Amino acid sequence: MIRLVSETGNESGDITFSREVIERSQAHLERCYQCMACSSGCPVAFAMDYFPHQVLRMTQLGLKEKVLNSTTIWLCASCETCATRCPNEIDIVKVMDTLRSIALREGCTDQTKLPLFHTTFLNGVRSNGKIHELMLILRYTMTSGNIFKFKKIFWDAILGVKMFTKGRLAIIPDRIKSVEEMRRIFQLARQEGKN
Repeated sequence: MIRLVSETGNESGDITFSREVIERSQAHLERCYQCMACSSGCPVAFAMDYFPHQVLRMTQLGLKEKVLNSTTIWLCASCETCATRCPNEIDIVKVMDTLRSIALREGCTDQTKLPLFHTTFLNGVRSNGKIHELMLILRYTMTSGNIFKFKKIFWDAILGVKMFTKGRLAIIPDRIKSVEEMRRIFQLARQEGKN
């Protein structure tokens, strides 16, 4: 156990957490020397509570609670801009994927509703092979508690009608031909995550 002192007080670093992230992601976190290229290129960094380079450093130090309760891991768009800019070729997207997986396993989902959206989105892909926007909106609204926010539902409905009239929102979901293959991919990914 590593003890760290910061402006917020003493924090414990869990080296087993750091090792697990490195092992599962196969990313070379030890190569990160905080050049900040990942953060300066990230298109959603403005909305994150910690920049990508800070998440990498906290992961290196084993600050499990801070990392897993961060909104950064859920806001990552997996666009790979960070990995492309990294001079040490660290696959930061795989690190973020691994951190989301660990956060779900550990139940670190109370800080934000982003994990709920993440799970709802993936369940939609699992059932149809691709996303159906209307079903995603309805499922998320029902499970997130937003169904009781009438003003928000009203404005969402107006936006939905506009999208429908422009052909951007389908009523009936499309399915891919090989939905069973997609479900098999999810099953293999789940098995891989348990190992």
